Amino acid sequence: MDNIDRQSNRNRVLSGIAVLAAGLLVAAATGAYRAFSFLAIGLLVGTIAVASVERNVRELDFAPYNGLVVGWTVVFTVGFTGIWMLWNPSVTSYTYVLGLPTPTLVYATCIWLFPILGAFYYAFVFDEIGDDDIVEGIMTDAREAQRGQNIPLGQEVKADGSGGSAGTEMTDGGED
Repeated sequence: MDNIDRQSNRNRVLSGIAVLAAGLLVAAATGAYRAFSFLAIGLLVGTIAVASVERNVRELDFAPYNGLVVGWTVVFTVGFTGIWMLWNPSVTSYTYVLGLPTPTLVYATCIWLFPILGAFYYAFVFDEIGDDDIVEGIMTDAREAQRGQNIPLGQEVKADGSGGSAGTEMTDGGED
């Protein structure tokens, strides 16, 4: 049942991404670049959902990516809306802020700076992903799964050259 739920969630998410991709192709072919940019927001943020489907079996839940999905959606929408409202090919004189034309400042801030800051934020929020305790727990689980199986690369080689039995604790021979 869990596999069916996961498959159903995966199919829903990937179908949505496929529809967005088809919409992007149609928008590009018809020259609807404003629609293209807003569909691109959906595609960029929607790809985060693919990772969450693999993690969560029973329901379509974006946790722990909720803040990232909402934040990037808001920032990209504000950024693209700002660009399309401030930029026009017929304008020859722009208003400058911090030495940049206003549309360029909106682009640099909303499309580059805020997402990069969001990536740094999540790097600090999830700083315990590679924690030693977590890695040791994973290694312990892997050792338990390998006990009693004949896995040639999982055997410890003793000083006299003979191989130990599978399931013995592996060491790299170095100091901790």
